[in-house]
Amino acid sequence: MPTPYLILLAAVAAETIGTSALQASQQFTRLWPSLLVVLAYSVSFYLLSIPLKVMPVGIVYAIWSGLGIVFIALIGFVLFGQRLDLPALLGLTMIVGGIAVIHLFSGANPH
Repeated sequence: MPTPYLILLAAVAAETIGTSALQASQQFTRLWPSLLVVLAYSVSFYLLSIPLKVMPVGIVYAIWSGLGIVFIALIGFVLFGQRLDLPALLGLTMIVGGIAVIHLFSGANPH
C-alpha cells in the first residue's frame, strides 16, 4: 500500500478517535474527552493534508469521510449500543463499495 494511503488511513483513525470522543464529551461538558476531540481532529486534519500533495482533494476527502462514516457506525454499535437497521447497513455497504471502486479503478489516485 503506497505511503499516501497509509497516511490517509492514519488520518481516518484520528478522525474516528475524535468523533468517538465527541460522543463521550457529552456536548463538550467533560474536559478530557473534549480535549481529545480537539487533539484528534488536529492530528487528522494535518495528516489529511499530506496525501493532498499527490492525490486530488475529492478522492482524498471521499476516502477519509467514507471510511470515517463506516468506522464511526461500527464504533457506535460496539461501544455506544447504537443499532443499525437494514437501510443503514445497505448505505454503509455502498460507501465501502464506492471507496473500493475509487481505489481499484480510478486513475486519479496513486497505485
